[in-house]
Amino acid sequence: MDLAPTPIVESPTINARVGRRVLFKMECHQPPGSFKIRGMSHLMSRRAAEGMRHFVSSSGGNAGLAVAYCAAKLGLSATVVVPETTNPQVREKLASYGAEVRVSGSAWDEADQVARALCASGEAAYVSPFNDPLLWEGHASLADEAATQIERPDAVIISVGGGGLLSGLLQGMHRNGWEEVPVIAAETEGAASFAAAVAAGGPVSIERITSIATSLGARQVADQAFRWTQRHEIRSAILSDRDAIAGCLTFADHLRVLVEPACGVSLAVVEQAHPAVQGCDTLLVVVCGGAAVNASLLCQWRDQLAQAQR
Repeated sequence: MDLAPTPIVESPTINARVGRRVLFKMECHQPPGSFKIRGMSHLMSRRAAEGMRHFVSSSGGNAGLAVAYCAAKLGLSATVVVPETTNPQVREKLASYGAEVRVSGSAWDEADQVARALCASGEAAYVSPFNDPLLWEGHASLADEAATQIERPDAVIISVGGGGLLSGLLQGMHRNGWEEVPVIAAETEGAASFAAAVAAGGPVSIERITSIATSLGARQVADQAFRWTQRHEIRSAILSDRDAIAGCLTFADHLRVLVEPACGVSLAVVEQAHPAVQGCDTLLVVVCGGAAVNASLLCQWRDQLAQAQR
């Protein structure tokens, strides 16, 4: 499945505000709304070529939408198991692509157990939202594109949930000569499983997800994401939900796009002048996207932010 390259843009007003040059890789412009389509299209095309006709995934948002979209484009079928907390808007979008939507469990981990059980017979292919080498290969194309669009930045900022994007991005960066470019892993308080792995010396399961940034809601990162800490400079940045919402508002005001808090936190790293960006004049921010957002939600978040600042 061929995907059109996403643009890299910048905002003079944001640059002036933060005192740096900030470049934005606009993955929010992907057809289903996020970078997830890169890995999913690669994985599902490969599995389809091997004869698989039905795919099952577990996701409360972007990964599931990418699976449903790819299945529709490939003329295949898909089942997406979502937790009870999944936004009704996301469920509607999944169904609009023709996917069967099943609701099970109070969190992604429980939905994932159901998805895996549905694949036990071998008649359907299980698709992990973030933990599969084929996903990482697909996500690596983001770095391939960026390397043809811009000169090497001083750092790349991405949001980290389960670690699929991190694993793929670094794979692509290394094959494009960006081995010395630090990656800043942005997370929100209450969903910082990557930082927990770094602190523990290996992947560990955090007790629960309490952040509004539910797209970052993997309680444990993929082993591969942690292994990259042994090969590449990865700087951890943990910010508040309030910071992430402020980032969403900046995206809307200055780049005219709607993104989830899981994406807003990456821009917040720059806006808050987090220590991780110290010494970096040019930053590439991956605008990972987010389909579980609309104007009404953005207004709610804005009001929450205003109340918190009083």
